[in-house]
Amino acid sequence: MSLFLHPGLVALTLGYVLSQFYRAFLAVLSSTLQAELGASAGDLAISSGMWFVSFAAVQVPVGWALDNIGPKRTAAILLALGGGGGAAIFALATQVWHLHLAMALIGIGCAPALMAAYYILAHEFPPAVFAGMTGLVVGFGSLGDILGTAPLVALIHSAGWRNALWLLTGATLLVAGLQMWLVRNPTHAADAPRGRIADVLRLRVLWLMLPLIAGSYAVSAAIRGLWAAPYLRDVFGADDAAIGKATMAMGIAMVAGNLLAGRFVWLCRSARRAAVVGHVLAIVALAGLCLLPALSLGLSVALLAALGMCGTNYALLMAHARGLLPVHLVGRGVTFLNMISVGGVGVMQFASRPVHHATDALFAPAQSYALLFLFFLVPVVIGMVLYLRTPEAADA
Repeated sequence: MSLFLHPGLVALTLGYVLSQFYRAFLAVLSSTLQAELGASAGDLAISSGMWFVSFAAVQVPVGWALDNIGPKRTAAILLALGGGGGAAIFALATQVWHLHLAMALIGIGCAPALMAAYYILAHEFPPAVFAGMTGLVVGFGSLGDILGTAPLVALIHSAGWRNALWLLTGATLLVAGLQMWLVRNPTHAADAPRGRIADVLRLRVLWLMLPLIAGSYAVSAAIRGLWAAPYLRDVFGADDAAIGKATMAMGIAMVAGNLLAGRFVWLCRSARRAAVVGHVLAIVALAGLCLLPALSLGLSVALLAALGMCGTNYALLMAHARGLLPVHLVGRGVTFLNMISVGGVGVMQFASRPVHHATDALFAPAQSYALLFLFFLVPVVIGMVLYLRTPEAADA
């Protein structure tokens, strides 16, 4: 089965390209926004966190909307109003709080993109191909992460950051229009049961997954989108061009990992086993950054790229969870789990700000960032220990 034979999924994937771009593009804008608006790294931590918190906050309403309105209007309307409106406010920003508001609106606009695709995949494709198909959506969508690195730097240098944001506003509205045109809502039987969040919470089999779901994606998303740039600048003296290349390496690794997710699940013989292997790699990479934060720029970029590849752990966890959800709970279930995942990113981003400020005042930059990486490592280790107690899905 091919993703490209389903025009609606292509349109939703384009929305996810924008979602990946917007959650990470502040990393290469940090120096520009500091110079023009006086936005510090801490201010941008709040702006980036606002994206994730608002994104997570609307996941439960998005789950309701997917079941009752359908993915077509849910994805297109929110992307146009939230994504397009937020990008326009960003382009007009003159104060730091304008960035916070813009990122919050963009987070709301991006909230349904991936979940709408998951909803269609769960209702129109067999469970056995779910991991592979979602990996393709996330993999191609992760191209947005690459566009938010060196290509964005080149666009800003040639057109200016405000003009770049106006171009993004237009692109966002165009994709929303394509979604309204191409996406088709799945058909449901009139007597099909409709799930509720309470029904999802009664599935105790998911409880042991929640800590890892909350901490896993925060590693690649928060470090890629927020801390990779200041880390490379403060510890190695990297300029914008070097930072753009390093973060692009993370993005390429993320795309590669997600495109290979289906094959990786097949090799590991289940999504659960693939998720275990993927999180072991994430733990090793984070431990390397904790222990050797300033050994060499090449090593640090390689470890950051490994963390980028570990971004596919999100798709693996969702594929495992999909196998544990009844069909009528897929809409509410995946949006609830997505809320936990993305909310974890927002919480970790907000919490990482005082951690960095405290350590930066007491230690040299290398030691300060080593402790910051440790801050991200500990929740993943704890979540991994609990996740090892989860069962395989019935269709593993």
